[in-house]
Amino acid sequence: MKLISNLFLGSAIIFSISQALASEKIPVNYLQHPKAQQFILEMIKKHHFKKSNLYKWFASIKPRPDIIEAISHPAEATKPWHQYRKIFMIEKRIQGGAEFMIKNRAVLSRAEKQTGVPAEIIVAILGVETLYNRYKGRHFVLESLSTLAFDYPKRSRFFRSELEHFLLLAREEGVDPLKLKGSYAGAMGGPQFISSSFRRYAVDFDNDGKRDIWNNTTDMIGSVSNYFKVHGWKKGEEIIIPATVTGNPDSFLKQGLKPRRSLKELKAMGIVYNINVPENSKAALIKFDMENGPDYRLGFNNFYVITRYNHSPLYAMAVVELSQAIVQRTQKLENAKH
Repeated sequence: MKLISNLFLGSAIIFSISQALASEKIPVNYLQHPKAQQFILEMIKKHHFKKSNLYKWFASIKPRPDIIEAISHPAEATKPWHQYRKIFMIEKRIQGGAEFMIKNRAVLSRAEKQTGVPAEIIVAILGVETLYNRYKGRHFVLESLSTLAFDYPKRSRFFRSELEHFLLLAREEGVDPLKLKGSYAGAMGGPQFISSSFRRYAVDFDNDGKRDIWNNTTDMIGSVSNYFKVHGWKKGEEIIIPATVTGNPDSFLKQGLKPRRSLKELKAMGIVYNINVPENSKAALIKFDMENGPDYRLGFNNFYVITRYNHSPLYAMAVVELSQAIVQRTQKLENAKH
């Protein structure tokens, strides 16, 4: 019912924008949009932006119904795990990841040493997000965020905040807000950081005075590893392990992705695992839908940390499996050289 409701709302918003544009109730650029005008006044008062700059920027962008359409119908949202994983466990991501590992070995080693985040996890994130910075997005971020902030009531508060962060980061980094491109939801660069994440977690990892996640591989690597460090990655700890469920798993599955029960407790309640992990380690039971039935796993703190990057357990599992495949392929390529 929630999905149907979301689709209906998205379609209604797209229709209303299109109708308004057709009848000239809404001007063809955001400078004359009432909500944008209020936002402009706030940015001048709160952050001391120049009125002339804001007027120029918002006069250059217009409502984008296709952005509403895209966010209302996310491509992978309803896929089961056995279909979802096929999107990411493909040759170009595995081979590309191994080549990226070898090419950027020194920077990845430095990031791993400083943050404790394994190099292959960093690489897998970049592989899942943008195929190692090959696909960074085709939408102008200012236009996407303005559309979602002013013409997408369902999440307008969130995207209005992201729009504020975006203009601030553009000023801080000395970049033209009209030129930056990203996803339909405003995610940017190789790591696909939203604006607030950029301002909080992006780092200048090569000390050149800029945080460049669009073109600078070193900054991308440092920023991803910093994101995981800040969110509590534990060096050397397990991420996720297979489990067998002998009882009814429903009560455990309802507890979410955050580890809450010790392995000792889980084992006493009928959840079996065969990997040597300290019994006081806390884990969450997670179910992945395979073609022949459920596949149960125990996710630890580090798996939960991956879900802070993207809240889907499917996404986090794709990162884990891709990272493992990248390690194997890297070893194969390196062995072939000797």
